[in-house]
Amino acid sequence: MTVSSSTSKVQYNGDGSTAVFPYTFKVFDQEDLTVIIRSVTGTEITQTVGTHYTVSGVGGAGGGNLTMLTPPASGEQLTILRKQGLVQELDLVPNAPFPAHSLEDALDKLTFTVQHHSQDPD
Repeated sequence: MTVSSSTSKVQYNGDGSTAVFPYTFKVFDQEDLTVIIRSVTGTEITQTVGTHYTVSGVGGAGGGNLTMLTPPASGEQLTILRKQGLVQELDLVPNAPFPAHSLEDALDKLTFTVQHHSQDPD
């Protein structure tokens, strides 16, 4: 796929009842998402997949949904951030069939990493 958007983060304000939040960017693994709840006092708590939320749409070009097991309270802010791992997993073997889709995925992951570092240098 081509990477036609630089979006890698969405934020929502909690209302105490909404639990499903869309993200509109591709992730290759649910672990590629960092989910943070910011309280009204500014304290940030990183959430854990399976404990605090579930993810759908992994691998989809248009993203999917993040479902919080406990909806963020009124005054809290939910941040969903794609944070691609800093590894290169593609191994091209000489004289083997050329895996175009694998190369495309590797280039997408590289682009996601560059996007993240150009937007949020942490």
